[in-house]
Amino acid sequence: MDTSTSSLPRVAIVTGAGSGIGQACATALMQAGWQVAWLGRRGAALDAAIAAAVATIGNTAAQTALALPCDVSEEAQVSTAFDAVRARFGRLDLLFNNAGIFSPAASPDELPAAVWTQAVNVNLNGAYWCLKHAFRLMRAQSPMGGRIVNNGSISAHAPRPGSVAYTTTKHAITGLTKAAALDGRPFDIAVGQIDIGNVETSMTDRMAAGMTQADGSVRAEPRMAMQAVVDTFMAMANLPLSANVLAMTVMATKMPFVGRG
Repeated sequence: MDTSTSSLPRVAIVTGAGSGIGQACATALMQAGWQVAWLGRRGAALDAAIAAAVATIGNTAAQTALALPCDVSEEAQVSTAFDAVRARFGRLDLLFNNAGIFSPAASPDELPAAVWTQAVNVNLNGAYWCLKHAFRLMRAQSPMGGRIVNNGSISAHAPRPGSVAYTTTKHAITGLTKAAALDGRPFDIAVGQIDIGNVETSMTDRMAAGMTQADGSVRAEPRMAMQAVVDTFMAMANLPLSANVLAMTVMATKMPFVGRG
């Protein structure tokens, strides 16, 4: 199935949709005419994000949005949320597997077990549960197929100092993406990954103030506008299922990523 030309309304799920990258991409999908299920842990944040999108797009957009409070680290909640999408919209064409958490900076020997477990449960297990249930819906629907975009990170390629839990989970997302891309072929399910660098949000203000580098120095890091991420994501989302971006990196041009630390 070619989702760029199908006459059926296109349906997307965006996880971590209550703020930041998830909110921006969910809004862009709605602006492009998609029906969007907004998933996140905090119902109030989802409602506020949808209200902001509707205020921008127009009242008719409210009919194409569904807020689904969901802890992606709990498979039962993920299964229920995906069933709700199928019940409301009838199908699923796109999953943006975006939800994730940062862990406090720490040396591996100083990282509490609970922090490690939380990072794995949200960043890796949560992505897997969502991908699993997206496969379940996409295989069973007619026309069969769909697209899954996993949010990796620059940390899927290179770590920051003190980021063992986050970096490990993001490297694992690359393995999840590649394995699922292969397993999705018989079912017309295209799986790709977007690795995102520093974005201008309130969560990254500390990057502009100064971050510890691999050589131990502390330096401010350039950030890019959110629109750059949205444009990149939408280019991936709008591809026909006969084409796939397996991996895409979008980053501030001058951020300290390419080069020796």
